[in-house]
Amino acid sequence: MNRRPRRNRKSEVVRNLVEETTLSVNDLIFPLFLIPGEKKKVEVDSMPGIYRFSIDKMLEEIESCMKLGVKSFDVFPAYPEELKDSVASESYNPETFYLKGLREIKKNFPELCLMSDVAMDPYSSDGHDGLVQNGKILNDETLAILSKMALAQADAGVDILGPSDMMDGRVGYLRDELDENGFTETSIMSYTAKYASAFYGPFRDALDSAPKFGDKKTYQMNPANSQEALIEADLDIEEGADFLMVKPALAYLDIIKLLNENYPLPIAAYNVSGEYSMIKASAQKGWLDNDRAMLESLLSIKRSGAKIILTYFAKEFALLSR
Repeated sequence: MNRRPRRNRKSEVVRNLVEETTLSVNDLIFPLFLIPGEKKKVEVDSMPGIYRFSIDKMLEEIESCMKLGVKSFDVFPAYPEELKDSVASESYNPETFYLKGLREIKKNFPELCLMSDVAMDPYSSDGHDGLVQNGKILNDETLAILSKMALAQADAGVDILGPSDMMDGRVGYLRDELDENGFTETSIMSYTAKYASAFYGPFRDALDSAPKFGDKKTYQMNPANSQEALIEADLDIEEGADFLMVKPALAYLDIIKLLNENYPLPIAAYNVSGEYSMIKASAQKGWLDNDRAMLESLLSIKRSGAKIILTYFAKEFALLSR
């Protein structure tokens, strides 16, 4: 045999020399959950090892992550029901705990990259990403609310806005509003191909943001479709997105690859809560090796073409990589 592929696998050093895909903490964004109050650190039952933090505890968590090399964070707010209403008015209240928390994070760690989410569901009494009237999610009327939210987050120091609502035209609407108000350097990481997935359950537990009626299939994408992702990407690029995101990641590696092969923008992928919890639950049962399954999953996402991975494994990976 002239060709023996095993020669390139014969030792760890040789395997490292020919390794095609590399993963580092620089590729990762760590999602965090912020709650009101002080001295609070509450584990999410369906996400072992993931916590909801009050701002003082979140600053401690961020500091520990920064020391490990994790320097990008996506902060999500968990609002109590009494602060929610049908128009998400708390999302742009300058005195709300979330916006004050974002300011504190940037004040204490100006060097980190801070990302936020733009959608109505954490603040909405209906639990949907858009404005609800007569049982329908209104597209154009939602954009004005998202604009107020985005401007408030940009003013609080957010580096990257992540519109996750999947309303048509929202990237262009937000880009225009940001530019007109002087936030030309604030980036947009569009949730370009966000699918109506079964893998979001633990996240909704963390934020208590499940829809109060129906589902999100009239605005999130059909899991059966791939060509539709190209339509969404075309629009997002035309409207001014700086990054394109696929969500979830593991069940949509083909979509990550499709976008990476067709567009020059960096592709991000969200390794979502259900994907995290599946590995954690299996590891607790002794059915999977947690560290190996984590690494293999993250490598598959990077190998498929994602330049950026949002993952709840970010801190674990950083600890393992030391």
